[in-house]
Amino acid sequence: PICVLVVSGLGILGLFRFIQTRVMTDPGCMRGQMAKKAKTKTQMGIRESAKYLAQSKYIRNLALLVIAYGMSINIVEVSWKAKLKEAFPNPNDYSEFMGMFSSVTGAVTLVMMLIGQRVFKVFGWGVAALTTPTVLLATGGLFFGLTLFGPQLEPWIVGTLGVTPLMLAVFVGAAQNILSKSTKYSLFDPCKEMAYIPLDPESKTKGKAAVDVIGNPMGKSGGSLIQQGLIFACGSLAASTPYLAGILIAVILVWIRAARSLNVQFNEAMVADSAGAM
Repeated sequence: PICVLVVSGLGILGLFRFIQTRVMTDPGCMRGQMAKKAKTKTQMGIRESAKYLAQSKYIRNLALLVIAYGMSINIVEVSWKAKLKEAFPNPNDYSEFMGMFSSVTGAVTLVMMLIGQRVFKVFGWGVAALTTPTVLLATGGLFFGLTLFGPQLEPWIVGTLGVTPLMLAVFVGAAQNILSKSTKYSLFDPCKEMAYIPLDPESKTKGKAAVDVIGNPMGKSGGSLIQQGLIFACGSLAASTPYLAGILIAVILVWIRAARSLNVQFNEAMVADSAGAM
């Protein structure tokens, strides 16, 4: 098995090298000046990236998508894991649940990868781009609703569903994480990469560099900084939950607005790119 893994890895590296040196530089495979630009990789600092985002609404909207996803996932996931540890104080039970969670996540992601192709073909880029924030808004809102109003709803939840609000919040949070991760890999990531297609080579390379420098780190660290600041100010994660819920909704609404704006720009750019290729 190890030999097969090593050979497969070497094969992948060889194919990547071949594509970069032979395909990406072949004028017959790439239009116009794209073959010449493919060899160069634009490196931009924080100041240059921020300046470029300020100048380009298209790339700015794309960066907002990346930032909002990272912040939203971080806000919900940390709160969910706190509830998960409360529901499963025994390490063995916790590990068993996380193992089942990982298995279900893989299966759902595989199914969503197949469904995602149909979503792009039938509904287009806009619907695909809005699916992930819509799922996060619905499941995240339900999770925080159960967290905040669980004691008041406990008689009804226990009598109707036969579970405690805490356990229901754990299951809803698990569904949120599963659906958000599966839609990310099947819809969000392809949408992000497709958004670069109609751009000219310079905008494409600078845009990717700006999103990598500003969008990815800010998305990953922004949610953590918000939570740490609120915990410091409120005294605990539980006390800061109402504020986290409000911030999550605000972030997702900004995400949806940016996705809608980018959808209009993307369709216009695709039409212009198709007209220029004819």
